[in-house]
Amino acid sequence: MKKVIFLSIIIIFLLVASCRRAVVLTPDVQVISSEKISLEANDGVWKNAPTHGSKLILQDLVEPRQKEVSTQEVQVQAITDGKEVAFRIEWIDESNNDMAQPHHFVDGCAVQIPLKISESVPAPQMGEKDKTVQISFWRADWQAIVDGRADEITSIYPNAKPDHYPFQAESLEKNPQAQKEAELRYSPARAMGNNRQGPRQQPVEDSIAEGPGTLSPNPQPFSKGKGVRTANGWVVVITRPLPEGFSKEKPTQIAFAIWEGSHGETGARKMRTGWVNLIMK
Repeated sequence: MKKVIFLSIIIIFLLVASCRRAVVLTPDVQVISSEKISLEANDGVWKNAPTHGSKLILQDLVEPRQKEVSTQEVQVQAITDGKEVAFRIEWIDESNNDMAQPHHFVDGCAVQIPLKISESVPAPQMGEKDKTVQISFWRADWQAIVDGRADEITSIYPNAKPDHYPFQAESLEKNPQAQKEAELRYSPARAMGNNRQGPRQQPVEDSIAEGPGTLSPNPQPFSKGKGVRTANGWVVVITRPLPEGFSKEKPTQIAFAIWEGSHGETGARKMRTGWVNLIMK
């Protein structure tokens, strides 16, 4: 009887081992064709996409610098339907930080691609003058809001009991336009065109840069995204149009950045990669 049990255990072990697929990491980010683009990290479209593994390095060129290593590596897959390209980005982060509070920072990731394909590559650190880079930036707190968490003070401080805001006055309830105008008056940042906070339709924003300290909103935002927690970190899918001119004959470059909120990472304080070849298969 013991012999039968032992043999059964061996057979089960061999079956499980045979089902495991070793992930062979590619030196480049390889974009493969797909019938569709999906924001779902577990969609079958990712099954055959090669996985690239990038070691992350400290952003220690400009202030505020990151001086301690946090996230070690990011793994990336890429697919295209001929119009858009989607990147599936996964990394280990044991701590879930999706709530921005005083002295509390949030998890995030970004994809950076040169605006123009050229043999003269921009500096990987946010590009350089006359060599613009496009950046698609995802944040965990934006994802939480898109997923349904109320963008209110009580989401951060559940025991708070705020009075109503002026634009919620009963006298404005029958005049939606006046109420909207009043709400804007009490949201000065948004009135000035700063939409980084507040109710969001997407957890991703688009920016352009020509070097550190030059980040500004992309006048033509185009990215979408979705992030989900895994057992030990995050997996985020970011989609954007194919880079102009990108083809099998014309590869380009791509770079990634990761922010780990529990390590006080925000703004320039982050982990990043250098340029990685982005090729069409």
